[in-house]
Amino acid sequence: MAMILKPIGTHLILRRPKYTNPNIHSCKHKHHHRPLTAAFCSIHGPNSSSEDISLHQAQKMVNQFDPKVPIEEAVTPPSSWYKHPSFLELELHRVFYRGWQAVGHIQQIKDPHDFFTGRLGDVEFVVCRDDSGKIHAFHNVCRHHASLLASGSGQKSCFVCPYHAWTYGLDGHLVKATRIMGIQNFNVNEFGLIPIKVATWGPFILLNLDKRISPLREADSDTVADEWLGSCSEILSTNGVDSLLSYVCRREYTIECNWKVFCDNYLDGGYHVPYAHKGLAFGLQLQSYSTTIFENVSIQSCEGGTMERKDEYDRLGSKALYAFVYPNFMINRYGPWMDTNLVLPLGPRKCKVVFDYFIEASRKGTFSAHNLFRNVGQNQEKKRIAMYPNELNLFSPHRRMTKLS
Repeated sequence: MAMILKPIGTHLILRRPKYTNPNIHSCKHKHHHRPLTAAFCSIHGPNSSSEDISLHQAQKMVNQFDPKVPIEEAVTPPSSWYKHPSFLELELHRVFYRGWQAVGHIQQIKDPHDFFTGRLGDVEFVVCRDDSGKIHAFHNVCRHHASLLASGSGQKSCFVCPYHAWTYGLDGHLVKATRIMGIQNFNVNEFGLIPIKVATWGPFILLNLDKRISPLREADSDTVADEWLGSCSEILSTNGVDSLLSYVCRREYTIECNWKVFCDNYLDGGYHVPYAHKGLAFGLQLQSYSTTIFENVSIQSCEGGTMERKDEYDRLGSKALYAFVYPNFMINRYGPWMDTNLVLPLGPRKCKVVFDYFIEASRKGTFSAHNLFRNVGQNQEKKRIAMYPNELNLFSPHRRMTKLS
């Protein structure tokens, strides 16, 4: 299922095509399902294969998308949407820098003084837990000469700039500014780290880079759940997506493809599973595969196999749930396991995918390294598969959609 850009008022969002399929449902309210009747979009307007596309032209092309074309007639977005810098710039400012974005998990900062850093588009950030246990997030930039303040992850009692040793507390306040004697009109309270709105939901840490909201105002958990997950937050939590899971490990991959290509692969409704993931297919009852579309989340679910294939059953359990959270976060819950996929754009034709693995706490001491290896191996397959459509994008203006039945 390809992802597309769609303007809503003054906002630009990525929309998923809607399939007319008895196994695919639309859900705007909790537990309310109805078949989808609209499908993808056609392309009109400027030459979509042009290499010279301004930001204004990119916005104009998005505005010309028609989301009501039947799936039987629909095509994917043109290659320029996957490889031109103007579209990436548009996505960053209208998608990634607005609304809640998953950036990590709470076990990365489970103790006071823990911190981790990251990057989203052009924004460098640092997330930490102070002495009192409160979570903070800041732009990872010294207020003096804009040097990168911290790197990696670990524990710190304060942040010391490596350039001129300006020092900040974990609450962001400027503690020490070196050699400023005689500097006039310098107010230390005005030069703390620039905060970013931070919140948690379940095991996940979220940031909101929208400049129109106050980063200092405490984020209400129910409001965050509603804004990030819409009406399906309860469905995820009741299906074992919660903070009780134990963290196992992380794997990161840099892939030479546009970030949307990886998401497209994830959102094809299981179409590729019997061909690309034959081992996984044996452990699932693919005839039960279904997709439900919520406001901000697409949930794919499938019944597991039988005890006749005990190894697969122990790993996958009786049901697998795959949730795509707009615009770039995937939650996979199966058996005692959960893994998450975070797709970060690094450029028009490059992205980083971060896989985090979790297991039910009662199983952590007995989990099978073999099963973990299989999980990692299947995600390496995802990485490999994601690259193929990108090559097609370079040589064809657009591709056809497929109607599942």
